[in-house]
Amino acid sequence: MKVDSLATSLFPGGVNSPVRAYRAVGGEPPALVRGEGPYVWDEAGRRYVDYVGAYGPLILGHANLAVVEAIRAAAKGRRHAGLADAPGGALAARVPQGA
Repeated sequence: MKVDSLATSLFPGGVNSPVRAYRAVGGEPPALVRGEGPYVWDEAGRRYVDYVGAYGPLILGHANLAVVEAIRAAAKGRRHAGLADAPGGALAARVPQGA
């Protein structure tokens, strides 16, 4: 099943964000398959500048190498996420009380 067909069957307007406004202005949202830096690519390999990017991509770009490497390093050393460990304790200590 193509990405856009699957998305259309699962989400209103085929997208799970404000991108559904594409149709309100006569457009059709592309089915994206990957992102890197400020760009995203569709199934046909066309590259777009992601002007809609939010959360991490808005700040750092898609698949920011430093973030990907940090996640990879953290994932290699993790044991069970529900049990106490040093990285979890260090993170918890950084969260303000009452947050």
